[in-house]
Amino acid sequence: MSKQGAFDLASGVGGKIDKDQVLSAVDKYEKYHGYYGGEEEERKNNYTDMVNKYYDLCTSFYEYGWGESFHFAARWKGESLQESIKRHEHFLALQLGLKPGQKVLDVGCGIGGPLREIARFSSTSVTGLNNNEYQISRGQVLNRKVGLDQTCNFVKGDFMKMPFPDNSFDAVYAIEATCHAPDPVGCYKEIYRVLKPGQCFAVYEWCMTDAYNPNNEEQKRIKAEIELGNGLPEIRSTQQCLEAAKKAGFEVSSKSFSSNNIVVWDKDLAEDSPVSWYLPLDTSHFSLSSFRLTAVGRLFTRNLVSALEYVGLAPKGSQRVQAFLEKAAEGLVGGAKKGIFTPMYFFLVRKPISDSQ
Repeated sequence: MSKQGAFDLASGVGGKIDKDQVLSAVDKYEKYHGYYGGEEEERKNNYTDMVNKYYDLCTSFYEYGWGESFHFAARWKGESLQESIKRHEHFLALQLGLKPGQKVLDVGCGIGGPLREIARFSSTSVTGLNNNEYQISRGQVLNRKVGLDQTCNFVKGDFMKMPFPDNSFDAVYAIEATCHAPDPVGCYKEIYRVLKPGQCFAVYEWCMTDAYNPNNEEQKRIKAEIELGNGLPEIRSTQQCLEAAKKAGFEVSSKSFSSNNIVVWDKDLAEDSPVSWYLPLDTSHFSLSSFRLTAVGRLFTRNLVSALEYVGLAPKGSQRVQAFLEKAAEGLVGGAKKGIFTPMYFFLVRKPISDSQ
């Protein structure tokens, strides 16, 4: 769990946004979303502004409640949330076949929790790509604290037009990040471009499952809640994501490559998780180790944020941010229980050694 305290939470709300502009930023962010009447096309056209506002507003809440790695994980019985998160990251490294000294790209790296864990686990040099200045500044501080500032770095940039030469990286991964892309084919094409031939891209995607019915009003509401609370232009289906990877040029068929023992495959990892990935968000569940995520912990945080905003230590609008994050949690739990949403559709795909392969 994060070591962030109440003051860190209060001072971090809004990120790089001027504190007196946080409330107006919340207003604008909310209006992008269907839950408040916004249109998908507007979200896609303004994805950079929307996603940056989201992470400026929400990063301190994420770090306070979840830790340094902003993602979910499949979980074994008897395993803590933090243990499952680390194992989820190690799984990516193993699937990519990472070797010491390789150059790896983390697309949409947050404040670098997975970057640091994977770099230490695999003895690789990991570059984190992020378009949010506040998250990069937090990540740099945390890298220095653990002594990884010489081998791992952050680059500010848009994953739709990456600031790297062709064929730069030995491996690329993304953890619940490329779901923010307005166009998955365009995003995957950029990943394809910067990845060396014959190497692999692994990803955990947020997706609607085949069980989702776009004509069901309750399911549409759940989808809108998730999009609002997580800065998403839209949530795509699992098949849309895999097809986008194929259109980008990747090899996506189940196939083994004997040169590096890599097997191209895809699966919704939530399906076989012994402990539900959404358990920490389920208000019917109580855990001392994840107390801040429980119903009692959320009530405490809600009152704390209200008090900090009232005395001026947290900017106006902080309570609104917490409110739409809680709405997102409701949507995530509801979507999971109905089997219409997953945050861990995994696929491993390969860039051909040559265009003729």
